[in-house]
Amino acid sequence: MITAIGTNVLLDVLIPNEKFCDASVLLNASTLISSPSRKRPQEAHFLAGRAWRVYRKQGGQRARILADFLIGAHAHVQASRLLSRDRGFYRKLFPKLSLMDPSA
Repeated sequence: MITAIGTNVLLDVLIPNEKFCDASVLLNASTLISSPSRKRPQEAHFLAGRAWRVYRKQGGQRARILADFLIGAHAHVQASRLLSRDRGFYRKLFPKLSLMDPSA
């Protein structure tokens, strides 16, 4: 099973976050950080663009960066699930994506 890892979970480990570090380390130990396949990046980029358009139409602010949409789209196309503490955002825009939250 391939698990894409969101930036917030990586930062929990790299810049130790007292509240989430232990749980993120445990979950990261059993996951694989997948990198974009050369075969399917175009599909992920297209999906990220569509998700951004939906987000903006729903009144989403520009505070979200492109990487958030690319992470969700990449996980949807390339991985079995996404490890992130930002469940609400990804659940709303990528409803078919399986999510894991180390803080839950």
